[in-house]
Amino acid sequence: MSEPVNLKEKVRRLPDKPGVYLMKDRLGRIIYVGKAKSLKKRVSSYFQRGRARTISQPKIRALIEMIADLDTFEVKSEPEALLLEGKLIKQWRPRYNTDFTDDKRFLLVRVDLGEELPKFRLTRIKKDDRSRYFGPFAHSGLLRRTLAQMRRQFGILLADTLPQKQPDGTWQLYDDVREELYGAANTVTAADYRARVAAACEFLDGKSREWLATLRAEMAAAAEKQEFEKAAELRDVVFALEKTLAKTRHFERADPTRLGGDEEALRALGEALGLDGPPRTMECFDISHISGTFVVASMVHFADGRPDKDHYRRFQIKSFIGNDDFRAMEEVVGRRYRRLAEEQKPFPDLVVIDGGRGQIGAALKAFVGLDVMPPAIIGLAKKHETIIFPDERPLLNLPLNSPALNLLQRLRDEAHRFANTYNADLRSRKIRESVLDDFPGLGPVRRAALLAHFGGMERLRAATAAELQETDGIGPKLARELHAFLRRKGDGTTI
Repeated sequence: MSEPVNLKEKVRRLPDKPGVYLMKDRLGRIIYVGKAKSLKKRVSSYFQRGRARTISQPKIRALIEMIADLDTFEVKSEPEALLLEGKLIKQWRPRYNTDFTDDKRFLLVRVDLGEELPKFRLTRIKKDDRSRYFGPFAHSGLLRRTLAQMRRQFGILLADTLPQKQPDGTWQLYDDVREELYGAANTVTAADYRARVAAACEFLDGKSREWLATLRAEMAAAAEKQEFEKAAELRDVVFALEKTLAKTRHFERADPTRLGGDEEALRALGEALGLDGPPRTMECFDISHISGTFVVASMVHFADGRPDKDHYRRFQIKSFIGNDDFRAMEEVVGRRYRRLAEEQKPFPDLVVIDGGRGQIGAALKAFVGLDVMPPAIIGLAKKHETIIFPDERPLLNLPLNSPALNLLQRLRDEAHRFANTYNADLRSRKIRESVLDDFPGLGPVRRAALLAHFGGMERLRAATAAELQETDGIGPKLARELHAFLRRKGDGTTI
């Protein structure tokens, strides 16, 4: 293409430093946002003579041919470029970033709700139809294993199965009673089968959110290790998965097949665990870390079988440094129920620990330390979905299609999602706060004082010199210099 002179001059003047660039079309619309280790080298590569003709991918050729102007933002490091790129993509939703994010590399799960017996199929194309979609999923092997597990757990149909309609109007799902059905009936009515589909959709939705939290944590870890291409690819998957999940919420609220299901599951769970009645209130704890760093914990609260997010809690580990799931579990369980005891608030009907006997023992140790009687408590070991009791009762494995087990899985998966999200948030915050490392004369004590005083980088950047001076250890001269530094770095070039 023939670039205007001012565009050529802009490219020539670009610095050999990290940053983010915004490509615009002739109408001034942002059509692509990208990051670069070197703005000069990366952006210049778009305008090499004959570049568009040598590119095999039509989307990229079309992008290059539409570029009429550009803006750039210089940042101090590649991690900040990665974060700013993501923020601007979310803000502007540029056409070509959306095209790349929606690329057909990733699999989706499609459930056609217009079918009498909806099947769970894999696809790479999302259509505007009556189907419900889950994904995209970057790890196809994990997704296929999950679908196989769901067939065993819920007795649903995958794409390769042909059910047979019986003379009485019922359906025989398989030509024999396969072992993957376990305790699920092979001959069902259409209504019975759709109830299975609803439960399986809810399970897959929980898996989607669990994978989303895991992907966010992996993205933050890759950025911290300076594996920026991997981090950018994971970020694209996160964006696409967030978009898909957002579009399914209306269906979840309107789904009538859930009505009455929670009550049935609560009754079944109370009976299976030998409780006095249905566990109306349940709390589940999970520990999250990546390679032993950023150890955090989550606690989620369900009331009458549904998430009650006002009572969710998250914890940073305070009593030790390092990776010890048992000590971490003892600490957070102790902190949670010490506070409830002091405030004379009721304990939940059931406490669920994500883990095995070691984690249960740590939780019980916390109650011993508090000198209070614990509520009913169990562990849920994920490998075989085994329920573990703190006493001499044998291990319990409920049928995989049991409403009681499905309720416990939703509770456990929500705790896992909440913990992983918190872990990822802490890692992202560390990257954002690293801008203060470049300001000379500001040691770790005063950095911590500033962040504690303002509560984060966003308010810190917005502060005046006089407001900065209100922080312990920050004098007038340092406040002025820091304010000038943050103004240079805070004009939209960092996050």
